[in-house]
Amino acid sequence: MQRDYRNKRIVIVGAGSTGCSLARFFRARDARVTLSDCRSADFLNNLDELKKSGVELDVGGHTQALFMAADLVVISPGVPLDIPILKACCKNKVPVLGEVEIAWRELTGTMIAITGTNGKSTVTTLIGEMFKNWREKVFVGGNLGTPLVDAVNQDFNWYVAELSSFQLETIESFHPRYAMLLNITEDHLDRYPDMASYQAAKARIFENLQDDDIAILNLDDPLVMQSAAKTRAIKVCFSCNKVLADGMSLVDGKIIWRWQGSEAIFTVDELQIRGRHNQENVMAALIPLLLEGCPAEVAWSAAKKFTGLPHRMEFLGELRGSCWYNDSKGTNIGSVVKSLSGLQEPVVLIAGGKDKHGDLSALVPLITEKVSHLVLIGVAAERMAKAFSGLTEIHRANSMHDAVGLADQLSNSGGAVLLSPGCSSFDMFKSFEERGQVFIREFRALSHHGECVNGS
Repeated sequence: MQRDYRNKRIVIVGAGSTGCSLARFFRARDARVTLSDCRSADFLNNLDELKKSGVELDVGGHTQALFMAADLVVISPGVPLDIPILKACCKNKVPVLGEVEIAWRELTGTMIAITGTNGKSTVTTLIGEMFKNWREKVFVGGNLGTPLVDAVNQDFNWYVAELSSFQLETIESFHPRYAMLLNITEDHLDRYPDMASYQAAKARIFENLQDDDIAILNLDDPLVMQSAAKTRAIKVCFSCNKVLADGMSLVDGKIIWRWQGSEAIFTVDELQIRGRHNQENVMAALIPLLLEGCPAEVAWSAAKKFTGLPHRMEFLGELRGSCWYNDSKGTNIGSVVKSLSGLQEPVVLIAGGKDKHGDLSALVPLITEKVSHLVLIGVAAERMAKAFSGLTEIHRANSMHDAVGLADQLSNSGGAVLLSPGCSSFDMFKSFEERGQVFIREFRALSHHGECVNGS
């Protein structure tokens, strides 16, 4: 239902892509818009168009009087709710919402919302590809890339949205038809005080579901099932460990879907994306399509064509008999666990970056079993070196260039070199994408001087 924002005083926090999309959204509805960012104007780009449209700027800090006079404050996903200006808003009863809630109130069509610590982007993209293969009009975005607010007033029947815990913190009435929770492992403990707070943020995806909505759940993850314990929605589960009478199961290399008397069977070896975690991703992605009546062969055809996303266990090629993988998106310990689990030893693992203070103990068995050498970079290197001391050979590198060169020297024919940092990138790079691109560039430079078989 469209809201009336005419002449409302709207303050948007964060001048990144989502903040700029929000500013355009509210100006198109004749609101009085101010874009506020703690960074100076020198660090912000592409604001001239917004200024010409009547958007005011509040840069280099947040002007308290401006916030206190606002009818609504809307925050970008990366903005913590505990910064002083937002605490002041709460104290003075100034409404604070996030972009997802604003967009949701305007959208028509069926919403499929995906969250989880790992696999969100892959599942979101894959669901979108399945809908396109079914010739359906589908929006794919959210935390993945395109802000959800950009979908407002466009001609879509379906909305597939990746949602982070940060985005879920600021929902109010957000109510998807399908709410999917893939997994929960430690992450963002540099932002949340404890694991329970992080889990509670993820669980908010279920809070407005009704009896006829669908919660899609990973039955193998106890924290997922705990998070959905109180939901009123119909629970549809997927599992790699149990054969389900109703749901999605992995049995002897086959994905088996059973629901209310119907059955479909898919062969895992036909997939181009590999690893148990990707099998889980495919299982989760199939469920809403099959429940909505998409022919099984149409959905599976899209799954078979899907080659994965950049920086997520991306095969780069072989160099001197070792397979090289770019998993720069592996920004938490759970992701590294899944990536290492899919490889055979010996692995040279490049890890480290900005520490998110996750529990490293889950990596101990895999490092002991599979990792022949551990090359550490970034500010987390010291803590990781202490945690894994005595388990494998540990090396330090001051740059990605040095890390790649060292990994090449240490790797063995028949093994693998894996960049899967288990940390965010912001100590050395602007983003995980930049980190992955630098890794790829260094690999390609190295491959010019060695025997290389290129990957995709």
